Formats: sequence, C-alpha cells, structure tokens
Amino acid sequence: MPRAARGRGAGRFGAAPMDRVILLHGLWMRGFALRWLARRVRRAGYAVETFDYASVTRGFAPAVDALRARIRAAGEPVHLVGHSLGALVALEAARATSARADRRVVCLGPPFRGSAVARVLAARPAARWMLGRSADALVAGVDAWAGAHRVGVIAGSLPLGFGAALAALEAPHDGTVAVAETRLPGIADHRVVASSHTGLLLSSTVADLTVDFLRDGRFARDGSASAC
Repeated sequence: MPRAARGRGAGRFGAAPMDRVILLHGLWMRGFALRWLARRVRRAGYAVETFDYASVTRGFAPAVDALRARIRAAGEPVHLVGHSLGALVALEAARATSARADRRVVCLGPPFRGSAVARVLAARPAARWMLGRSADALVAGVDAWAGAHRVGVIAGSLPLGFGAALAALEAPHDGTVAVAETRLPGIADHRVVASSHTGLLLSSTVADLTVDFLRDGRFARDGSASAC
C-alpha cells in the first residue's frame, strides 16, 4: 500500500491525499473554535488549515480579500468550509477564484438571506458595535450562487441560542440563524440537522456530512435534505 494511503492521505472516506481544505470561523470567534471539526476532516484524509480573521474590528471585506490571497498563495485549488459569517466570506472569495467544478464550499449555518438577529442589533446604536465592520454583510446577505464550485449547506434546527431572545426567528432555526435564511438559489445541496448554531462545529453528524460533500459534491440521500 502506498505510504499516503497508510497515513493521512487515505482516511476513512478515501479522500485524495493532496486535497486541501480551509476552515473559517464565524462572528466573535477565532480559529481555535474550529479545532474539533478540523481534526475530524483531517482524519478523513484532507490537508486542513484554519483561516483566522478579525470578524469585528476588520470585518467582512478585508476577510474576503485575505482569503482570496491565501487561496492564490496555495498554488493549488482548495475546498472551503465556513461557519456562519465565515460561510459568507468563503462564498464571496470563491466567486473570484478559478472556476473548478471539482472544488467544494461547505457552509454551516450561513445567513445567506441576511440575518434577522443582525438586523435587530444593527438598528440599535448601543448594540451595533457587536457586529462591527461585518454588520452590512450580515444584514444584507449574499447574492445567488452562479459559480462553478459546488456549494453545500448544513443548517441547524435546535433552537438554542441568545439570538432567539433578540429577534423573532422563523421556525425552524438554530437559535441564531433561521433555516430559511440559509437557503440560496444556485447551491448544489441543503441539509437540516438537529443542532444549535454553535453546536454545528461540534456535531459528529455535521462533520461526517461535511466530509461527504467534500468527497462527492452532495450529501447522502438519507435524513432531512433538500436542494435549493
């Protein structure tokens, strides 16, 4: 057996040895929040790195620019996995990178249609600072997807989170982002799991689904799933 297949290269899911994955955290988080998910994806045979950015003090647009630079510096196509705001950063960065149909973007709890919680915070002068320079992106969301990358979305339906106390979220929701806010025209696949917003980063089910999509460009057909 080749050396790569005995070590990190093969993995439980048979990923290609050189496939690289960049993980992105959400608002108010830093890269260490991705350690558990990174370990699970790495165990599946991918070369994993995290992308740490200042979500509040620098904001959305600089993060997109920095991620594009990281992708260019990699010198090879990469997959992207983003949580919450990080999913928006990942999708926007992918719009401007080389078109590759075999590249994937996995988005965990992304407020693609704009966040009701963010709109409430942005409307309160005393609370808008919590969104920092990512406020506009979180309020507005992103445009429909028309790129070559296959995009998969995993949304949570366990309503545990302080966001539900701030805004009237449409059910089902994960305590911060409504499932309806995660749907976007042009994506390849969509899955709803019983998880809170933060719990998406710690869920074995989410980790397995993420690896499934990285490998196949779609989620397995069992469970709750829908294309958008």
